[in-house]
Amino acid sequence: MKKSVPYIVLATLIGTGVLAQNLLSTPLSTPPTASASVTVQSPTETPTSAQPIGQCAYMWAYHNADELSAMIEEKIHALDPAASGNASFYGEDCVYADGQSTFGAMETDFYVHKPVDDLTNEEAFGNWMSQVLQIVIEIPRERIQGNYGFVEFWFEKSEGEQEIVRVPIQQYMDDAHGITGAALFRMFYVAP
Repeated sequence: MKKSVPYIVLATLIGTGVLAQNLLSTPLSTPPTASASVTVQSPTETPTSAQPIGQCAYMWAYHNADELSAMIEEKIHALDPAASGNASFYGEDCVYADGQSTFGAMETDFYVHKPVDDLTNEEAFGNWMSQVLQIVIEIPRERIQGNYGFVEFWFEKSEGEQEIVRVPIQQYMDDAHGITGAALFRMFYVAP
């Protein structure tokens, strides 16, 4: 046990350095305004004039991705007019003492809501997931900020009755070659 402690400390320091390097090398973007249907933290406006001077405190943050949300919403409505979708960027706000902040995206996430009559139809759920995931992976890579995040599917029978399935996009691209229907649903579904 004593021999593993230095390795844990070393791994932690290396991980922290890699995270800091990624955050510093990630281009900063102006956060979009809030308009999506999913509840996320309100973004702090990125300064457009002089850059703040001094150290900042990093805080985990979500920022709405308005352009991606509009695009995904349009494509989802083409599949099912009753369904909806939106996108957000997940990352860190660097908040300065004067209240200004900058945002560094670490990943892009998608949220899809579909009304259903039956919460046991895994075959239909998996086929829907396959259609939506195909739309997401066809988005040009330069429109995705940071890494691929996830697509979170909400199959909603009523306000209190739903099944939620979160699909990591990269894992889907790596492991789900041609899988659809109930098999795709079961591949990512985690029972509550």
